[in-house]
Amino acid sequence: MGTLSALLRRLLMTLVVIVCVSIITFLATRLLPTDPAALYAGPRASAEKIDAARLALGLDKPLVSQYLTFAGDALRGDFGVSFRTRQPISADIARFLPATLELIVAAMFLALVIGIPLGVIAAARPEGKLDQVLRLFAISLASIPGFWVAMILQLVFFKWLNWLPLSGRVSTETMLFSPIESITGMGTVDALITRNWVAFRDAFAHLILPALTLSLYPIGLALRMTRGAMGAVMSERHITTARAMGLSQSTILFRFALKNAIVPVLTVLGLTFAFSLTGAVLVEVIFDWPGLGAYVTAAILAVDFPVIMAVTLVGTVIYVGINFLVDLAQAMLDPRVRLS
Repeated sequence: MGTLSALLRRLLMTLVVIVCVSIITFLATRLLPTDPAALYAGPRASAEKIDAARLALGLDKPLVSQYLTFAGDALRGDFGVSFRTRQPISADIARFLPATLELIVAAMFLALVIGIPLGVIAAARPEGKLDQVLRLFAISLASIPGFWVAMILQLVFFKWLNWLPLSGRVSTETMLFSPIESITGMGTVDALITRNWVAFRDAFAHLILPALTLSLYPIGLALRMTRGAMGAVMSERHITTARAMGLSQSTILFRFALKNAIVPVLTVLGLTFAFSLTGAVLVEVIFDWPGLGAYVTAAILAVDFPVIMAVTLVGTVIYVGINFLVDLAQAMLDPRVRLS
């Protein structure tokens, strides 16, 4: 009963956060010194068309009524129509979100396979030269501006070495001669499912640079978190016992110490995954990656209120949802942790 009560309490807190963000976003878009009806009607629209747009959008109603209508439609997955694309926003999000998720999943994968092993290596000999170098490396990854790294990677791997494509998701040749059949919306995954190996190689090559750019901060974070968590575990009794039994250093580090230190690392990486939804915006713009970040950037420049509200709400739902799942997973992996 205690666990169920805590679970319900966390769910309630999650819903409260979503409602509060939706209210704040809705009010912020209404308080800006622009007329949504005029934006919807388009440039050089007559006063009659603007008035008709205001009626069609329900902007003549009180704010409370407007918000309730917006919230009710959002619950059904209806976010209205984009002022810029004139398409249903839910359809736009369904088209652009998988590309962003593909990019973030690739970045988190790099964080796991690079950051965690480096953190274990750093924790093997605390305060040693290698530990100091790796900690400096982690701090550098967290400090270097992403846009600068992106341009350097483009300069080196496209301009100088000509190994990887500059931008985009697939090449024109692939779109024409080996098009990817959309199943999940993720190019590399869909190409694998349909065994379109030409498209897979091309999509994978286009994914490398933006995913590497987005992964730099999570790699540094995973390295530092793993090193810190391992440092606390290495002084525990069972590690001392394993050493006394003559077990190898690698066995002690990866089989015993890492198993107990991995929970806080995965927790932070889970939250970083959700946070990367906003961090991917700049990466997508620089690499012309057709994801949610590029979509909302164009909406902001066009003052497309419905898109801004919809993307903010979707991002909030994803963030608090992952936060809740991370807390739940942490409680399941570590019996000492309880939902609160």
